[in-house]
Amino acid sequence: MAANQTALEGRNIILGVTGSIAAYKAADITSRLTEAGASVYPVMTANAARFIAPLTLQTLARNPVSADLWQEEEGWQPGHIDLADRADLLLVAPATAHCLGLFAQGLAPDLLSSIHLATEAPVILAPAMNGKMLAHAATQANIQTLTERGYHFIEPDQGMLACGYEGKGKLASVEAIIDYVLAFFKAG
Repeated sequence: MAANQTALEGRNIILGVTGSIAAYKAADITSRLTEAGASVYPVMTANAARFIAPLTLQTLARNPVSADLWQEEEGWQPGHIDLADRADLLLVAPATAHCLGLFAQGLAPDLLSSIHLATEAPVILAPAMNGKMLAHAATQANIQTLTERGYHFIEPDQGMLACGYEGKGKLASVEAIIDYVLAFFKAG
């Protein structure tokens, strides 16, 4: 399904980007969501910024990248509350095992996890990690917990992983992620 230029018109999407090699795909995700009419607000973890420059996402989103829970805000409202309230959707792509653990446990040591706790918007997670990490009982328990809470998951792909292993754990294709988001809002 190709995203047309108005499919997401008026939608505010917080795009969480976590510290995975797949973070580079956030550039294409940002671009495609913006092309479909969404206002994309990238939120990067510190580890994500080690894989892709915030300026890349800021340019493609045409919105500032938020990364620091403690950055000074222009308005009176804390940044994590402003973004949480603004969101029609919190999409995290890629979502690392660390991110899934924080979300499942309700921990909020950074901006993205704080937004997660403060938002009433639906959450879509697109995991990306080593296959052994994905299959680990703790990760699977976190996925189960989040699924039971109504979170939506875009299954990772099977294939050659950045670590050199073959298996499940690749971030779903950009096309699959965009199609999922479009279908989610269409079903709305």
